Amino acid sequence: MSAGAGPITRPLAFVHGLGSIAYGIKDNGFSTFLLLYCNLVLGMDPRAVSLVLMLALVVDGVADPLIGYLSDRTHSRWGKRLPWLYLAPIPLAFAWATLWSLPSAPGFWELLGLAVTVRILISACEVPSVALVPELTRDYDERTTLMRYRYLFGWGGGLLAMFLAYNVFLSKGLLDGVGYRAYGLFGAVMMAGTVLVSALGQHRRIAVPSPRAQTPFRLSTAFVELKESFSHKAFLVLLAGGGLAYTSQGITFSLSNYLYLFVWRFTKDDLKYYPWVLFLSVVACFLTLGAMHKRWGKRDTAAATALIGAVFWILPFFLRWQGLWPQEGTSASTIPLFAMFFLSNWFSVAAMISASSMVADVVEASEEKTGRRSEGAFFAGNMFMAKCATGLGIFATGMMLSFAGLPEKAKPGEVDPAVINTLSLTYAAVVSVFAVLIALVLRRFPITRADHEARLAALAAARVSLDGEGMHP
Repeated sequence: MSAGAGPITRPLAFVHGLGSIAYGIKDNGFSTFLLLYCNLVLGMDPRAVSLVLMLALVVDGVADPLIGYLSDRTHSRWGKRLPWLYLAPIPLAFAWATLWSLPSAPGFWELLGLAVTVRILISACEVPSVALVPELTRDYDERTTLMRYRYLFGWGGGLLAMFLAYNVFLSKGLLDGVGYRAYGLFGAVMMAGTVLVSALGQHRRIAVPSPRAQTPFRLSTAFVELKESFSHKAFLVLLAGGGLAYTSQGITFSLSNYLYLFVWRFTKDDLKYYPWVLFLSVVACFLTLGAMHKRWGKRDTAAATALIGAVFWILPFFLRWQGLWPQEGTSASTIPLFAMFFLSNWFSVAAMISASSMVADVVEASEEKTGRRSEGAFFAGNMFMAKCATGLGIFATGMMLSFAGLPEKAKPGEVDPAVINTLSLTYAAVVSVFAVLIALVLRRFPITRADHEARLAALAAARVSLDGEGMHP
C-alpha cells in the first residue's frame, strides 16, 4: 500500500497546505520583525543581531539534512512523517512565545540559543510536511498544485501575523515591547494548532506502515548518502539559483520595515492595507501558476518570473532616485507603489513555487541513479540552502545599514536624506544583480515535463521487471 494512492483532491491539498502556516509565521517574524525588535526595542547592536540570525540559520541548516534523512528512515505504523508532525509543534510553540517575551536585551549566546531552538523545531515540522509532496503524488502538475496550496497558506499565515502585528499587537507603534509579547503568543498558538490539524487531516491518507531501513543509522553513512543525493546536477542547479534568490529575499525581508518607514514613509493606514496587497498577489499567483506551467513548464516559468518580479520591485527605487516618483508618504506615492509591489510579488512567488516543485521532480531523477527515494533529504537540503542564504541576506542587511550610516533607534523623518538615499540605492543595485543571476542559473535546470514523464515510465517498467523476476526465480 502506498501513501500516494489516488488523485490529489482539493480537500487533501487544502489540509496539506495548512501545515505551512507555521513556517510562514516563523519566516515573517524572523525576516520582518526580529532584527527591528532586537535593535530598536531591546537596544541591541544591529550587527550583533544580524550575526546571531545568520549563525542560527547556519546551525539550523546543518541540522536540516539530518532531520530529512532521519524522517526518510523513520519506521512506524503511521509512516515516516506523522510522528514528527505530532511531536514537534508543542515545544515549538513554547520556544516561539519565549523569544518574543524577553524582558530586556539578551546576551549574544542567549539570543543565539533561542533562535536555534525555534529554527530546529520549525524544521522538524516543515521538513517532514513538505517531504510528503513527492510521496503523495508523482504527477508533474499535481505536485505544483500541492506547492501552490503550501505557498498560499504559508504566505497567508505570515501575512495574517503581519496584519495583526501592524493593526492590533503593535497598534501603538513598532517599538511597543508589550505588543511583541502578544504577537509571540498568537504565533505560538497558530503554529502548534495548524501543524497538528494538518497532520490529523492527512492521517488517514498517509498513516501507512513504513518499512525498516535496510541498513542501521550511522552518521558516516548518512553523510555519504546525502552527498550522493546532493551531487545530482539538477539539484545543484536548484541550490545555486535558490541560494541567490534566498539571499536577495533575506535582504528584502529584513530590510522591509526600514524601507517602509524611512524610504517610502508608510503611514499606519498604509501598514494596515499593505499585507492585503501582498496576500492578493499570492492569490493571483495561486490562480494563474498552473496555466503557466502547462504552457511553459516549471523551469522557464521560474526563470522568467524571477526577472519580471524584480523589475517591478526595483523600478520605484530607480524612479525615486531620478526624481520621477511622487512625494513619499502621500497617496500619490503609496497607491502606485502598492500596484508595483502587487505585480512584483505575484511573479516572485511564482518563481519560488516553481523552483520548489522542481525539487520534487529531482526525487525520481535521483532514484533512477541511486535506487533510493530521498524526499526528506532533498527538501531538507533545499531548506538548508534557503536558511544559509537567508542568513547571509540578513547579515548583509546589517552591513548595509551600517554602511548607510543609519543611527540606532532612528526615527522616520529625523534621518539625513543622504543616508536614506544611500540605503535605497545600495539595496536596489544589489537586488538587480541578484535577479539577473537567478534567471541565468535557473535556465540551466535539466528536467522538463517530457523528461519527468519518461523517467516515471522507465521506473515503472523497472519495477514491473523486478516483480516478474521475483515471481520466477
